[in-house]
Amino acid sequence: MPIPEQVEKFRRPLARKEVYTTLQKWIVEGVYQPGEIMRDHDLAEALGVSRTPVREALQRLEDEGFVQTAANRWTRVAQINIDEAKSLYPIIWSLEALAISLAQERLTAQNVDAMGEANARLQQALATGQAVEASQADYDFHQVFIHQSDNPDLVRMLREVKMRLHWLEVAYFRGYILATTSLHEHEAILDALRTNEQERVVQAVKANWQESLKRVLAQKELMSRRV
Repeated sequence: MPIPEQVEKFRRPLARKEVYTTLQKWIVEGVYQPGEIMRDHDLAEALGVSRTPVREALQRLEDEGFVQTAANRWTRVAQINIDEAKSLYPIIWSLEALAISLAQERLTAQNVDAMGEANARLQQALATGQAVEASQADYDFHQVFIHQSDNPDLVRMLREVKMRLHWLEVAYFRGYILATTSLHEHEAILDALRTNEQERVVQAVKANWQESLKRVLAQKELMSRRV
């Protein structure tokens, strides 16, 4: 199988950590499709590194479920199933509920304003059909309070689970499953923050992700009817 064109054009030396993040990005963004072979020799040449950091990165990606290997035979991108959303979303809403609980005492008026600004960008992106911008604005909204949780392990775990969720979204929905109703869910979070209703904030964050799961499952049902 020939190396993808995006990889062929890359070709620049990378540090060890960058090798991992680059390979993960190529998988998540669909440069390498589920089931596609990833040859360490080709990857090392494209990235301008030796095979060692590539093999280390592939091992880590295997541990995280992004690739599969058969000893001394092949390494390929793992398959991902839309039904994994049922497992991923509860993890995210539980971790984000913890994040907002930890963050509430640290959130400033400027932080809440930043969340409001991100939601305004989301509204604009949805209105103009800009999928990438909408996804980034949604990410920025949540990242404000995740960062303010001041818990590096929690931040890391959320990043890892959301990366897998983003992979699923790209594979099945081209990375775009947001809806205008998410704006109202964000407004509920902001309103609870501004009135300092701590329990309502937590429930609003969970509800945002619970409603997102409903949207995914509804879209899955719609897709199945078209087949």
